[in-house]
Amino acid sequence: MTPDALFQIANPLALLGWVALVLSPLAPRAADAVAGVAIPLVLSVGYAGLVLAFWSGAEGGFGSLAEVQLLFTDPHVALAGWVHYLAFDLFVGAWATRTARAERIPHPFLLPCLLLTFLFGPAGFLAFSALRFTLARKAAA
Repeated sequence: MTPDALFQIANPLALLGWVALVLSPLAPRAADAVAGVAIPLVLSVGYAGLVLAFWSGAEGGFGSLAEVQLLFTDPHVALAGWVHYLAFDLFVGAWATRTARAERIPHPFLLPCLLLTFLFGPAGFLAFSALRFTLARKAAA
């Protein structure tokens, strides 16, 4: 299967997980299972397969920014990097959703954090951490 074909499978799969998180108040256990376990595991298997199959033949490495850029000129390795983002960002979004539920953070407050995590990974984690900190301080006051 070509990297483009795999890309066309991975993206909607991850998007399904994000939809599950947005709708998680309707079916929290299903959202946890789908977005927090099943899809990240499937993406992780895909990532591992790509790395095992194509990493050794790719040029570049992690010693400098130029080496990283060279590494990602191989379409299979670039796809592996993208799937890495898809899996981990979704996993973080699922964690935030479970944590928000456990800490009784209203779901509408979580939604902007999920959007940021979906689009910009660590920025969403930062936003959710700030939200938790702010609500905890307000509750303690």
